[in-house]
Amino acid sequence: MVKFTGKCFLLMMVLFFGVLIGMQHANQSMKKMKGFDDPALYSALAINETEKGQKEASILGEKVTSHDLKEKKQQLENMKAYNFFSQTGKKVSDGISGGFNTLMKKIAE
Repeated sequence: MVKFTGKCFLLMMVLFFGVLIGMQHANQSMKKMKGFDDPALYSALAINETEKGQKEASILGEKVTSHDLKEKKQQLENMKAYNFFSQTGKKVSDGISGGFNTLMKKIAE
């Protein structure tokens, strides 16, 4: 099972990078076809180094930083949105756990 999971994960990673390489190749071909560099055509994945020596990554023209990820995580934690299915699932699992605990106590007596 572990071997199968490893193979599937490896295959997914190869296909993911294949898609990124294909998008990058299509972008370069579109630039060649236009004959000039259009700033509206972004690279699929670009990693640049700043003057300070830090690295910046951008995916499809959107800059991605660890600060953005921390900000989004904090924003999601602050939202505490109510999810009906999640709450219902928690109540059902608590009920089932309580029922089994009660059953096990009765059997143990």
